[in-house]
Amino acid sequence: MADTTTPGPTIFVLYGSTGDLARRMVLPAFYELAIAGLLPQDWYLVGNGRGEKTDEEFAQHVHDALTEFGPAPGDGPWESFRDRLRFAGGGFTTEDPGQLVDVVDAIRDGRGGAGSADGGTGGAVEHQLVHYVALPPSTFGDYTRAIGEHGLDEGARVVYEKPFGTSPADFRELDAVVHQVLDEQQVYRIDHFLGKEATQNLHVLRFANTLVSGVWNNQHVAQVQIDVPETLGIADRAEFYDATGAVLDMLVTHLFQVAAEVAMEPPVSLGADDLQAARESVIAAFRPLDPAEVVLGQFEGYTDTEGVAQDSTMDTFVAARLWVDTDRWHGVPFLLRTGKELAVSEQRVSLVFREPEGPMTGVPSSANVLSFSLQGDGELALSVVLKEPGPELDLSTGTAALALDTVPGGEPLPPYARLIHDVLLGDRSLFTRPDGLAHVWEVAETLLDSRPELTTYEKGSMGPAAADELARPGRWLLQG
Repeated sequence: MADTTTPGPTIFVLYGSTGDLARRMVLPAFYELAIAGLLPQDWYLVGNGRGEKTDEEFAQHVHDALTEFGPAPGDGPWESFRDRLRFAGGGFTTEDPGQLVDVVDAIRDGRGGAGSADGGTGGAVEHQLVHYVALPPSTFGDYTRAIGEHGLDEGARVVYEKPFGTSPADFRELDAVVHQVLDEQQVYRIDHFLGKEATQNLHVLRFANTLVSGVWNNQHVAQVQIDVPETLGIADRAEFYDATGAVLDMLVTHLFQVAAEVAMEPPVSLGADDLQAARESVIAAFRPLDPAEVVLGQFEGYTDTEGVAQDSTMDTFVAARLWVDTDRWHGVPFLLRTGKELAVSEQRVSLVFREPEGPMTGVPSSANVLSFSLQGDGELALSVVLKEPGPELDLSTGTAALALDTVPGGEPLPPYARLIHDVLLGDRSLFTRPDGLAHVWEVAETLLDSRPELTTYEKGSMGPAAADELARPGRWLLQG
């Protein structure tokens, strides 16, 4: 669990602070925490980059990012927030730290200027260092080495974006570099799907409700479907996507982690170590993917996108059948599907129950389903078989839905804000561990080595038709 409920003085160093990920996700998350009053009383955010910016120019960049992606500056304490922003240019390498060490030292020595804990009049303050590496995974090793080389590793926490590695060999090399510099307890590997309020409700609903926990097994569940289709394309990050694709961007990261949330055995407790251990343990039971049970697709016109190679064979869609070799889930397929330029945008986990034995026939295929929407604040839906009104005994489907934002209590935090807050508290329960990631790469290795033939699909469709064959006939639930 958390080391403390009151974070002490903290300096966040945001690498890639002017990049797309920082603008869309990370900077808005910091401001969400400021609005919620969940940042430390004494904190600074130091943006790092190769270029040169004044603190005022960086503050304007942050202002523009919040204006575009929200929350709007006027919706929160912008003036006091702006005073805590600094920029350290000149890059950051093992040979040259640029301005970063000087900026961090100035803040720690009480020379931080406006907004210092002592009002900028001097006086050293011991700040916790949090490094946030919002950069492509190919840079993680170099930045980790530089953090150690310039003495910024002692007692620090380091947050890595996903994917943590781009292949089994690359993961092993990166893991070795990270542990040469850092202790595992200092490492926070983000998978923002684990920070979603609705994802956490997966295990809360299961472990706190007898009605649900009693059917969470292969005696009652015919298949599990995890769907993350997107209507969005890749134009805003074409170069990144053409080097990554749907398999690395989504399957071996978000979808595998959500599958583990569904499939894990009850942890000893919901403490960080026990929750992580339960999730990583079930990942070890994931059977290596069979390429014959995987469909890869690419939307028509992908190679016409600026930044994409004309002969690119990168996948923009993947559907895979995953098997979990535990007693609880033996024989139950987990259907994982995601892609770009599809008919709908959704993030949904569906438990499709077995049809009951008995006198009823003609049970609708859309019934007997418990599903969780992971989008936004989330929603729980139960689809059941009911009698169709009228004189005949005809069957129909009824759905009861509970929007999670109607549950009484506090305000939910967006995933990135929740995870950054957990870093502040030293709570690693929603972050991945190297043993689990090592198993993830083992599960994916056969697919990466023997990729099935790519199939094109139309924009606005639900992907290649061959993907439907991976599901039980008539039970592929999410449609356009």
